[in-house]
Amino acid sequence: MSLFRTNFPGSGDFSPLFRLLDDYDVHRSARSQPTTQTFSPRFDVHETDDAYHLDGELPGIAQKDIEIEFSDHQTLVVKGRTEYERRTSDKDSNEDSEQTEPASESKPTRRFWASERSVGEFQRTFSFPTRVDQDKVKAGLKDGILSIVVPKTTAAATKKITIE
Repeated sequence: MSLFRTNFPGSGDFSPLFRLLDDYDVHRSARSQPTTQTFSPRFDVHETDDAYHLDGELPGIAQKDIEIEFSDHQTLVVKGRTEYERRTSDKDSNEDSEQTEPASESKPTRRFWASERSVGEFQRTFSFPTRVDQDKVKAGLKDGILSIVVPKTTAAATKKITIE
């Protein structure tokens, strides 16, 4: 297994084959290690004259499970966690009552045909080209859309220093 993806200069037609083998090694080694499932939510980012606006899709994620913080003066980090309970069978609501049906006839079990929902931990990092006003950032979560407004700082006036 290689630590870096390998470019094979001069390998001609075999380059896709070598890339496939390298991808297989990466996949096989990743399967053997216990990992936390992660995903990257999608965001729209646009800029106005006075702020940056970020709108991200976070459906089904509670506000308490989302963290927004600055790692430095120009870098915003949005992270959190989501999970849902996947039950494979339905439980009877009257478990304490006598069962009149034969034991061979039980409730049908649920089988998943597709499981496409994003679950696990997520993190997105946004680096802004200019300094931003961290104290005036506003965020809101409505209908699964996280909206963040990051105001730009006003240009600092030049200060003249006199020599004594």
